[in-house]
Amino acid sequence: MGEQPQVKTDLFRVRHTTRYTYARPVRFGRHRAMFRPVETPELRLLTMTVDTRPESSVRWIHDVFSNTVTLFDFNDPSDVLEIGCTFDIVRTSFRDAEFPLADHAKSFPFEYEDHEKVDLGPLRSPRHDDPDGALAALATQCRDASGGDTWALLEGMNRKIRTDLGYTRREEPGVQSPAYTLQIGAGSCRDYAELMCELVRRLGFAARFVTGYLYDPALDSGVAGDASSVQGAGATHAWVQVFLPGAGWIDFDPTNAEIASGKLIQTGVGRAPEQVAPLSGYYDGRPEDAIGLDVSVDITSLAPSAVS
Repeated sequence: MGEQPQVKTDLFRVRHTTRYTYARPVRFGRHRAMFRPVETPELRLLTMTVDTRPESSVRWIHDVFSNTVTLFDFNDPSDVLEIGCTFDIVRTSFRDAEFPLADHAKSFPFEYEDHEKVDLGPLRSPRHDDPDGALAALATQCRDASGGDTWALLEGMNRKIRTDLGYTRREEPGVQSPAYTLQIGAGSCRDYAELMCELVRRLGFAARFVTGYLYDPALDSGVAGDASSVQGAGATHAWVQVFLPGAGWIDFDPTNAEIASGKLIQTGVGRAPEQVAPLSGYYDGRPEDAIGLDVSVDITSLAPSAVS
């Protein structure tokens, strides 16, 4: 048998729609969105459109992490607020990707270079309390199981979160504390991502919380396939990036125990989840005026994958 293809290139269309309904017409303050995908050597943006109901003025800025933030300003009151974004991308992935860790970083523990420590400082600092020591114990367990191999440590932790915890899709906003996620043994993709960020930071790694989308062929009506084993698709997704000397920022998706997955489409990175909310804003009205929220994310393949 011949060798399996190593490089796969896909053409995807992503449609993300958020719809709020209200008991009466209300006025809307500025809304901020992170819809625009981050272009990298593996991802290129071809087209992008945004639309809103009611109509809005739209502009773009960059935040402290160079994420593209879309700003919406509304003039007219409405009992519906709908914000949609559609974009087409070319996404390339590698079957057996290699990550060239610097020699000094292949064994754990290792030290970042002095200049890296300055730039990565806040991204190495834990953000949460550990009242019963469960976070420290799990981080230590993953470290000891790795035999001192940096890659084995991160790969094992990424897999252990998927294996040991129960996945649940939560509609309510916010992220659970990592200690609470361990206590109940379950969480959503954003809870898994925040847990892994906290664990690796407690070991001295620099980590970023990532938001974006996850492609699942089983949800693509134009692609024939078996039942899905992918968790977290059909909505916005969250995962983790860890900075490794020599290799740079590497994607770890503990929800699916995947590394540098070609299914991931990044729209924002930050130190904390609240910095990369897919959509945030406010309205002028009573709390009981808000009566409904619906979010849909559809990702479809526009052409057969090109492989080589």
